[in-house]
Amino acid sequence: MREASLGRLRTDRTDLHQLHRLDPRMPVADQPGALDALRREGKIRYIGLDTLTAEQLEQALSLTGIASVQNRFNLIDRASDAVLKVWEAHGPAFLPRFPPAGGALTGATATALDAVAESRGATRGQIALAWLLHRSPVLCPTPGTGSPAHPAENLGAREIELTTEDMSRLEALASA
Repeated sequence: MREASLGRLRTDRTDLHQLHRLDPRMPVADQPGALDALRREGKIRYIGLDTLTAEQLEQALSLTGIASVQNRFNLIDRASDAVLKVWEAHGPAFLPRFPPAGGALTGATATALDAVAESRGATRGQIALAWLLHRSPVLCPTPGTGSPAHPAENLGAREIELTTEDMSRLEALASA
């Protein structure tokens, strides 16, 4: 981590350094290793990794402590399910990228999501976030906010109780 970056941030250390994408031209082991060296120097407190495979995560975990993982994961995109399974055994925070996914839904998938949302008196986005919160204790959605109303709507997802039937219907959306 360059001193100039820390200077621009007006700090001696960043609390979480999230490496956004491993460089395919470099050995996987070198990248978390370099971050671990920065951690030992006190320039970063925690290491996070983004957009990696389950195998890469296991390799990184064998080298150093990892505090967070961030991969694309939502109602319709479960390509990182294997990463989530590895992380459930090791880590506190899996940060799913693009958590709501509601705008990407069409046809029968949107209809099924709308049915669950209507039955719970919620929005599509709230159901998508509630599904993540019910799916795994390590999933920590960090949805964006496009308007002043969004934070309250997003926080409302915490209060939604999804039934086993709701979860089954939502789980089926990935294969629809």
